[in-house]
Amino acid sequence: MATTFDTADRQQRDEGMPSIQREEGKPSMKEEGKLTTKIEERTGRVPSGAYLTLAVASMVVSAGFMIAGRKQVANFIGQWAPTLLVIGVYNKIVKLEHELYGRPGYR
Repeated sequence: MATTFDTADRQQRDEGMPSIQREEGKPSMKEEGKLTTKIEERTGRVPSGAYLTLAVASMVVSAGFMIAGRKQVANFIGQWAPTLLVIGVYNKIVKLEHELYGRPGYR
């Protein structure tokens, strides 16, 4: 006996895209604020590898300052790496989402 979940799961696999169900009073995933959309449009133009390159560069510069004995500056610059990596992951997720849903304007 097929349940509602089995039917929905089968339909989702057949269509190749996740289904988005809207509950009463809750916005769907497609509805976003204007600011979020503008940020995604701007960051979507930056290649994902750029964030990785900047993160590695900040680690190298940080190591240089550490060797030079400037520990506080080294720690400050070294803390940029995780931030840049998280921004890069967000960028990649946004690009994949737009690719999945066929939204134009993203590479």
